Parts: sequence; C-alpha cells; structure tokens
Amino acid sequence: MSRAHTNSLLDQYEQDVDEIVAACNGDLRGAVKALMLANELLEQRLWLICAELVDRLPGHPAQRPLH
Repeated sequence: MSRAHTNSLLDQYEQDVDEIVAACNGDLRGAVKALMLANELLEQRLWLICAELVDRLPGHPAQRPLH
C-alpha cells in the first residue's frame, strides 16, 4: 500500500471519527458507546450469516434427506 493511499485512509478515518463525535454532540463516551453498540450488532449479523452458510454446506445434517 502506498504512503499516499495510507495517508488518504487515515484522513478518512479522522473525518469519520469527527462525524461520529459530532453526531454524539461532542460526547466522546457516547461516541464510544455508539461504536460498541454498532460493532455488537454487526457481530450478531455476522454470526447469523455464518450459521446460515454452515447450514447450506453439503453434508450438513440440515442438507441430508430424512429418508
């Protein structure tokens, strides 16, 4: 990854952080809590997607015929 690309990503992160803090009226603790909640929701969605994919694997008990 080029240095310019890395700097661009860091600049975007800085802007994103500023927007998140602003959305929480400057409350850093509130911003961290909001990010933790968002992360928790994303983790739950990921677990559900993983479980669904595992259920679709060939040979998984849910894919075997009953008789």
